[in-house]
Amino acid sequence: MNRAELVDRLHREGTPDALYEIPGVHGVPMQLDASYVLRPEADEWLVVLRQRGQDSVMASFGTEAEACRYLYDTITRVPPPVPGGAERIARLLADSDEIQRQAQEDYDRAPSGSDDGPVPRDHNGPPDA
Repeated sequence: MNRAELVDRLHREGTPDALYEIPGVHGVPMQLDASYVLRPEADEWLVVLRQRGQDSVMASFGTEAEACRYLYDTITRVPPPVPGGAERIARLLADSDEIQRQAQEDYDRAPSGSDDGPVPRDHNGPPDA
C-alpha cells in the first residue's frame, strides 16, 4: 500500500480527515489537538503523533508500504473492551428504574433557591445568606 492508497482506504472507511496528515497526498483541513503524520525522511518513513504542536515519532520504517500499513492499523484499530464493562452496563440497565427513582427523590429533597436562579456559593464555605 502506498500513501495514495492509504488515503483512499481511510476515506472509504469514513476516517475523519483531521485525524491524519500525509504530505503531498492529504493535508489536515483543521488542526486537532492530536493527529498522525506520515513523513518521509532521507532513508526512512516516520509515523509521527503530533499533539498540541509537538511531534513524537511512534515508529520508523524502511519502506513506504510498511509505514502505510502501520498507520492504517493504528488509526483503524478498535480499542479492546473495558474489563467488566458489559456487566456494569447490564447492571445499570437492570437498575435504571431504581436509579431514576432515587434521582427524583434526591431532587425533590434538595433545597430550592430563589426564583432568580441558583443560590450563590462562597468557594470556601456554605451558601451566602
